[in-house]
Amino acid sequence: MPEVAMSRTIRISRQGPIKGSVNVPGDKSISHRVAMLASVAQGTSRVEGFASSADCWATVGCVRELGIPVERDGEALLIHGRGLKGYDPPSGKAVLDAGNSGSTIRMISGLLAAQGFTSIIDGDESLRRRPMGRIIEPLSAMGGHIRARDGRFAPLEIQGRPLKAIDFSSPVASAQVKTCALFAGLYADGTTTFVEPSPSRNHTELMLGEFGARLKSSHAGGKPILSVEGGAELRPVYYRVPGDFSSAAFFIAAATLLPGSELVVRRVSLNPSRTAFIEVLNGLGGNITRENAETVHGEAVGDLRIRSGRLNSGPDGALLSGGIIANLIDEVPILAVLGTQVEGRFEIRGARELRVKESDRITTVVRAIRAMRGEIEEFEDGFAVEGPQRLRGAAIETSGDHRIAMAFSVAGLLAEGSTDIIDADCASVSFPEFYDLLASLTGESAIEA
Repeated sequence: MPEVAMSRTIRISRQGPIKGSVNVPGDKSISHRVAMLASVAQGTSRVEGFASSADCWATVGCVRELGIPVERDGEALLIHGRGLKGYDPPSGKAVLDAGNSGSTIRMISGLLAAQGFTSIIDGDESLRRRPMGRIIEPLSAMGGHIRARDGRFAPLEIQGRPLKAIDFSSPVASAQVKTCALFAGLYADGTTTFVEPSPSRNHTELMLGEFGARLKSSHAGGKPILSVEGGAELRPVYYRVPGDFSSAAFFIAAATLLPGSELVVRRVSLNPSRTAFIEVLNGLGGNITRENAETVHGEAVGDLRIRSGRLNSGPDGALLSGGIIANLIDEVPILAVLGTQVEGRFEIRGARELRVKESDRITTVVRAIRAMRGEIEEFEDGFAVEGPQRLRGAAIETSGDHRIAMAFSVAGLLAEGSTDIIDADCASVSFPEFYDLLASLTGESAIEA
């Protein structure tokens, strides 16, 4: 498991164009899901390109603690699943450790709710501040029994018991909530149906099909409906994880903003539920094209070629809100940086979910831009900027949030003077290789540890 050392301050200096190509590490959303489903499949799955992030290795640590052998075979992982009821109780009074990973705790709870034992899952202080009520609600409706601190925060004590199928309409479009409910539905007596108000990331439904789950999808009134039949054992897979689009977004932004740049990101996930960021940038005048597209495991994969461009929001400005936010939520911090360079008004609303991420990302973004002497208006559910603005180097407090560290490293490439990213190694939570890859494209002179 990668080690996360959260102590360094990294200095970023203004940079000229970036050129070349880059491979980003495996997709985190896909890696979490393939590890969990492989752990309850009947047989050995081989997974290539598994994410290097600490969050995904927290998932691996949890399934190992539940008695599932996981081993390396060269660059691949072998996960020796033992069926839907193949988990063992954690040894002694061991607590499953989700670390900083909301994906781990929320999604694996759907598998734990039906086991024949009680388990406790917890995480770090940041994770303990993130709400869990949204998964407790459907699991409780299915007959699960979950105790949480103050009724909605980790640690979670999950008393495994038989589950019943339900029809559940989620009040939020959340891929993690959807995944938790569908995972629990694999064990339920009958068919579990999950309805969400607008589409969220669809990795779970694509992957359930790869593992042989009995899944149906439809729409009614514009709302996605998914139904999974309980009781069917899953088959093992041979799975190749594509590059992580949310990790690629930082390099896409840098190449777009630094004049004269041309960059190729190789074999990255192009799942339509993840790539709204490309449509937004191209709509503002960006120059991002897809190449060598193919479909693997039901997932769209390909290369991206990014050329620098001048961004303009048009005479009426650009407002991002509504259903698109669910498919942009991880990219909002880097969109804030991009927004400072857009000619005209750039506004994001309907993103209150960011208040309960690894940090309060709305407040953290606003403070960081103001530290760089930029102007930004803060709302309860978003922000607005007028650009283009001249940013100046500053000391950036990351609040231990990986996406803040990486977004404002990109800002540092644009700013006058030098920018200090405090606690920069928190980027390892999702992207341990970030600074090494950035240095390979910008030159060592742009980055000082």
